[in-house]
Amino acid sequence: VGQAVRLALLALLALPAADAVAPVKDPLLNVCMDAKHHKSEPGPEGKLFEQCSPWKDNACCTANTSSEAHKDQSYLYNFNWNHCGVMPPKCKRHFIQDTCLYECSPNLGPWIEKADSSWRRERILHVPLCREDCEQWWEDCRDAVTCKENWHKGWNWATGTNRCPWGSVCRPFSEVFPRPKDLCEKIWSNSFKYSGERRGSGRCIQMWFDPAQGNPNVAVAKHFAWRKRCSPARGDSVAPDSDGAVRALPGSVLLLLPLALLLLPEGLGGAQMGVP
Repeated sequence: VGQAVRLALLALLALPAADAVAPVKDPLLNVCMDAKHHKSEPGPEGKLFEQCSPWKDNACCTANTSSEAHKDQSYLYNFNWNHCGVMPPKCKRHFIQDTCLYECSPNLGPWIEKADSSWRRERILHVPLCREDCEQWWEDCRDAVTCKENWHKGWNWATGTNRCPWGSVCRPFSEVFPRPKDLCEKIWSNSFKYSGERRGSGRCIQMWFDPAQGNPNVAVAKHFAWRKRCSPARGDSVAPDSDGAVRALPGSVLLLLPLALLLLPEGLGGAQMGVP
């Protein structure tokens, strides 16, 4: 029996190495949404255009999509920024950056939801946008003019591009969106959520970042993916795995553990395993 016990225990010790669990791909991390112009999987791009360039090392957009994102009216969605007159450049740059984030970022997985639309099967919802990004967007656009609060729907598309619906009035952004929170949350049907967290906190998504310092949104996506997986009973007391991998005891060990206990001399198994 002693020899059998030793062999069983040696087998259990060897199994984790032989049956090691490789990092499991998290469906919420490093993913592209199923939408009109997105790649099926993120990957490096040789060169992304201007404001989309921070994502060139790992992007869900192609170089052509990044170029189109900078045009006043591109083939991407035939959307016209200048529907109430020419949008000031300082304001337009935020909408270009917003488009780059949407099209290129592989770090929006925790907020991807199913969408019932003719042009996309998935969308983002309640992405926590960093406070500074939201407030600067509002500040630079407060004097721009628009006729609608929600730009996702309700336009007049009779000419093939968006025009203000009949009866609407063009007003300054500061009237349509009285606060930064209103702009960020309402303009794209709650795609974004105004976050009180600041850049660099690891708790909010940055539209603007310096790629030379790395992409801060990678850590943010990991944090929120972990929170989404956690049950309420677990709370936030355990930090997420540093590499985002899902680790578990190999199934073969779990299957053979009862057998090893049976092979142990009577009383030894319970005493050593802490079983009463």
